Amino acid sequence: MPTPLKKLRLEGFNNLTKSLSFNIYDVSYAGSEEQRNAYIQYIDEAYNAERLTAILSDVAEIIGANILNIAHQDYDPQGASVTMLIAEEPVAAGQISNATSPGPLPEAVVAHLDKSHITVHTYPESHPETGISTFRADIDVSTCGQISPLRALNYLIHALESDVVIMDYRVRGFTRDVGGRKHFIDHNINSIQNYLSTDTKNRFQMVDVNVYQENLFHTKMVVKHFKLDDYLFCIKADDLSERECKRIQKLVQRELAEIFYGRNLSRNIESLAF
Repeated sequence: MPTPLKKLRLEGFNNLTKSLSFNIYDVSYAGSEEQRNAYIQYIDEAYNAERLTAILSDVAEIIGANILNIAHQDYDPQGASVTMLIAEEPVAAGQISNATSPGPLPEAVVAHLDKSHITVHTYPESHPETGISTFRADIDVSTCGQISPLRALNYLIHALESDVVIMDYRVRGFTRDVGGRKHFIDHNINSIQNYLSTDTKNRFQMVDVNVYQENLFHTKMVVKHFKLDDYLFCIKADDLSERECKRIQKLVQRELAEIFYGRNLSRNIESLAF
């Protein structure tokens, strides 16, 4: 962990905005229509409004925010929405309320902090020809004041099934100290990797693209070790022929590589370092 800067004596509120945005991808192979339907059903049950509410509640606790209000809604045939109002200060007894109401989008979670917000949107999909099925979660945690979204980084990676993770962290605006001097960042950072746990670093291969003068940090991660059974849904590698295993492995590895690199790949997948 980086050495924190000496605390600044500020004039009023800390107006820096710290925003963490990332996409988390889970990849599976579901060969038949029955398996693909089962995969979508599994995702819908595993990441319904109740589960997403619990994840966001944990995030709020980890970063030091307090929940004021929760509204949630599940959808038929699939999807969920959750909205939370959160404050940085402690919540007085009797202030917390619960309500049921539609959120902004199916399969979405939105949490509002005092001058800040948390959002989670989920995107399950399956391709009928290739059998490749993916689950994507887009997460944004934006805070003002002393609380930092980086505190929730490792928890969110572990809370969702993560094969590829693409993260952006940016500090925007400025705050003033008591002498009137502007401060455009209030903590040491040269990479998002500074805030990743050892087990996360050991599990993923990582690449950074950082723009230090803009306080903008970008990290991409993909799992280092490939085991076919980890990506098969409703089937096992032992039930498949060697030829079929190789075919599916190539499909899944190509999917992981194209998500990681952000483009369609034409070269041999076997040359990629997964």
